[in-house]
Amino acid sequence: MSRNGKVIVAMSGGVDSSVAACLLKSQGYECVGVFMRVGAAPEDEPEACPPSAGGPAACDALGPTGTQAPARRLRHGCCSATDALDARSVANRLGIPFYALNFRKDFERIIDYFVDEYARARTPNPCVRCNIELKFGKLLRYADAMDAQFVATGHYARVLRPPGGPPRLARSANTAKDQSYVLFGVRREDIGRCLFPLGEIADKAEVRRLAAELGLRVHDKPDSQEICFVPGHDYRALLDRRRPGLRRPGELRDAAGNILGRHEGVPSYTIGQRRGLGVALGTPAYVTRLDVLSNTVTLGPYAELLASQLVAEDVNWLVDPPATDREAAANIKIRHMHAPAPGRIRRLADDRVRAEFATAQAAVTPGQAAVFYDEAGFVLGGGWIAPARD
Repeated sequence: MSRNGKVIVAMSGGVDSSVAACLLKSQGYECVGVFMRVGAAPEDEPEACPPSAGGPAACDALGPTGTQAPARRLRHGCCSATDALDARSVANRLGIPFYALNFRKDFERIIDYFVDEYARARTPNPCVRCNIELKFGKLLRYADAMDAQFVATGHYARVLRPPGGPPRLARSANTAKDQSYVLFGVRREDIGRCLFPLGEIADKAEVRRLAAELGLRVHDKPDSQEICFVPGHDYRALLDRRRPGLRRPGELRDAAGNILGRHEGVPSYTIGQRRGLGVALGTPAYVTRLDVLSNTVTLGPYAELLASQLVAEDVNWLVDPPATDREAAANIKIRHMHAPAPGRIRRLADDRVRAEFATAQAAVTPGQAAVFYDEAGFVLGGGWIAPARD
């Protein structure tokens, strides 16, 4: 019997989620491992699968732990057969049930969002969307179906429970690997159901050491460094396949409207980009503006990349929202590898949030997330950066 309750563990086949599963098992949780299949699947697998006996309504493509999965030919996708087999191997070692859940149709929405954002001259963040809609959205509903209290992942973040207060999302003890930024969209009422076993480990090397001590073959498996459905970082090829004709050549201009050259299509660029511009101006130039209506890309010096404020929309609050007539101090993070910058936030009448930086920040990019922290490292909330208005 479990001492601490049943938990659905999202297992990707990587070292982080594998160690997370091991830690939870050692802490007395009743673990059920799941692999989210979003791209690689047996070619003869049906589009819809009936509920597995005693399991969620999902495709048990690999077979539950302890059974022999049927031999099937896998085609390459964003979640490889190797990853699935690595995850299953860890589950077998732990002696826990394991299922491969078919999220391919749901993941299509993430890819559509990715392409649509580029079509709007915004830079998408599919990892945040995946966390909101799948890992801490649909996966929580699977947890409900399996009578599981928790969902766990290998994210570097913490859920802390202050005395007398509700559970709160906080930055990881490993500030270099902290992933609380990509978790801001989890619903406030679901935070208490999230487990992040790696959140208190201050060094990734310690995670690999634990994996080696546990005899996990994934202990030296490299970390993924790319968007799972964009192999080789070639997102332009994906845009061309999904939206032929979306990338139309046009003019590169400066802020005064002078023509500097030609571009390959507005969706080929992002705010702050310096390399691959195809022009030599004698001084460093950066993408400072994208305009799909005029099909122009504006270049400028670093100074033109700085912004003193932003507006965030579709804000998700993990604390009680502030009153609209009051400002609040906050540290504002505008992309995953960005150090939170001191500033102030104000909730607007339309529920958007205006954030003002104490020091102007570079490359405030529409489509990316703006996440707000307090001084203690707790996440207050976050939203999506809206385009600047002239």
